[in-house]
Amino acid sequence: MPDEPAVRELRLVVTAADYDAALHFYRDVLGLTERGAFSSPGGRVTILDAGRATLELTDPNHAAFIDDVEVGQRVAGHIRVAFQVDDSATTTSRLAAAGAQVLAEPTRTPWNSLNSRLEAPAALQLTLFTELDE
Repeated sequence: MPDEPAVRELRLVVTAADYDAALHFYRDVLGLTERGAFSSPGGRVTILDAGRATLELTDPNHAAFIDDVEVGQRVAGHIRVAFQVDDSATTTSRLAAAGAQVLAEPTRTPWNSLNSRLEAPAALQLTLFTELDE
């Protein structure tokens, strides 16, 4: 195996029908830092820094287990975006006030984190999680 990773960055590209609302939600409310913004004839893109990225692969049975723990039933589609935040309860409230639909309030998980689930702009289902110390 080479010493240097083959992939330098994971970039999740989301097409948002209401670009301005999605940009406001993720940049201004959630607090993702703007790394760059570009335009094309009639179009725009903004790259937001979401911290360290990982790719979490799961099989359907484990995805159903995660949904059951976080929400109580299977609700996620093929893709769910998870953000580690300092305070999932406070962040959940802030995002709900900005228009996200709370599917499940913060819940302590078997893997010792406090997770909530939301439906957010650009048709993304979000998990907010805070790692617990004990």
